[in-house]
Amino acid sequence: MAGGVLLALVLVPWGAALVLTAVPGRMINVVRTVAVLAALAMFVLALLTFIAYNISDGGIQGELRWDWLSNAAFLGNNGITLHLGVDGIAAPLILLNGIVTLAGTWVSFKIDYRNKDFFILLFVLSSGVFGTFVSLDLFFFFFFYELAVLPMYLLIVVWGSGPAPYGANRDKTYGGMKLTMMLVAASVAIFIAIIAIFNEAGAGTFDLPTLWKHAYSPGFQKTFFPFIMIGCGVLAGLWPFHGWSPDGHAAAPTAVSMLHAGVLMKLGAFGILRLGIQMFPDGARFWMPALMVLGTTAALYGAFSATVQRDWKLMTGFSSVSHMGYVLMGLATLNPIGVNGAVLQMFSHGVMTALFFAMIGSVYDQAHTRDLRAFGGLIHKMPRFVAFFTLAGFASLGLPLLSGFVAEFNIFVGTFKTYPLFGALGVFSALITATYILRMFSFAFFGPFNVRWSGLRDLLPMETMAGGLLAGAIVFMGLWPSPFVDRIAQGLRGIPAICPNGQCSVGLGAGNVKPHAPPGAPPVSWLIEHRRATLGQESAL
Repeated sequence: MAGGVLLALVLVPWGAALVLTAVPGRMINVVRTVAVLAALAMFVLALLTFIAYNISDGGIQGELRWDWLSNAAFLGNNGITLHLGVDGIAAPLILLNGIVTLAGTWVSFKIDYRNKDFFILLFVLSSGVFGTFVSLDLFFFFFFYELAVLPMYLLIVVWGSGPAPYGANRDKTYGGMKLTMMLVAASVAIFIAIIAIFNEAGAGTFDLPTLWKHAYSPGFQKTFFPFIMIGCGVLAGLWPFHGWSPDGHAAAPTAVSMLHAGVLMKLGAFGILRLGIQMFPDGARFWMPALMVLGTTAALYGAFSATVQRDWKLMTGFSSVSHMGYVLMGLATLNPIGVNGAVLQMFSHGVMTALFFAMIGSVYDQAHTRDLRAFGGLIHKMPRFVAFFTLAGFASLGLPLLSGFVAEFNIFVGTFKTYPLFGALGVFSALITATYILRMFSFAFFGPFNVRWSGLRDLLPMETMAGGLLAGAIVFMGLWPSPFVDRIAQGLRGIPAICPNGQCSVGLGAGNVKPHAPPGAPPVSWLIEHRRATLGQESAL
């Protein structure tokens, strides 16, 4: 794989943004043409990156390095470099961003108000996401991470929607400000950890492969791992820091909700894996019981909260918190089965929730309400809309042959092998998911048609294309998961906390699961007793 492809992933959105600045705002159709061509280019580059990743070779591929600041002041060789590369974990997430960006661009063709400014900010956001996934320099990782988050405020406040339909006294300004303040506060924790890592390593470089090789003391790892876990976890919807997410989902315009839930939340989980677990193996082993507790709580809390929502977007927002809880549970297993499932869930939930929000946006733009109970019998009026939404709902509840089943199966198997009690709670959360999904179907899609909505039309051609792209990704992964599983498995081999000495397997044998309780008391003392019992069982095997 040529490094130029990865560089193009970062630069094409910027190039499109620069071209759009030269286009007069009154030329709405020209803006749309430039936007869709750029989004198509990003999708093709992302698909090429995914396909070109050589599973047999594994490791980091397509490396490109441009030395920016070296041997100056406190910086040594390779001090700050634009170091790009992709491994088996980043490859499917790059594809995810390409898919969701293209679908989001298509559904945004309806935007007339300052659509040039909208697409400029959307592409800056997308560039930040691509840059985070391919960055192998800690400085640029953080730069792109922040670049992906900061445009959200303007996108929500300028193009967002109003309050919930049943009296919630919160507008789009509240949602945008709450999101921005919480994510910026979380970034402070990440920044503290980055400075601590740089100083502790003493290598004068922000190069991630160099920093990964440094032997940090166990005390240092246990002290600073929570800064990464919480700092990145806030963006991943980590309970109890998730409150910004449903409000942000509800207030954002359609494409921004798609990228917010579909891609941005994955940056947080990716950061925990890339900066936390890969950098601090001892710290990860120490703190994973706490992450398991918080992830399971998020899964349950999000599912129960979604069950009582009447606002279509708030229901989907709390559903995202629940499904990201599964991701955190998978990461907390620290075994190759569970972590592979966590990355699969990042992709699966990304395309699934993007399809949810694309369909909700189609109805809201016509009805100007998101109250589930205001609808009824939509299948008679909008069959394509109902078909796409039903497919996403079935993927959400883990129906076999769809992407959600592949991801959740791996997560639950990995969790049962390390923390059986939490595995059972995760399965119970999936049962609650089925409850609110089927409840939503009964309210909005079936039963007698509400004549109030006689003027509704089915999906526009661009909305149908977006739905088809996202639905195709859900079905493809469900029917043929091996291209994803095999790439992710290769990526996990470079993470000592998961695959010591690069040796691991995603098979289901008991020998593939390594106990990860460290010496000393873990954050949740009663979990250590469970881990000791598990160790005894594995020794007997």
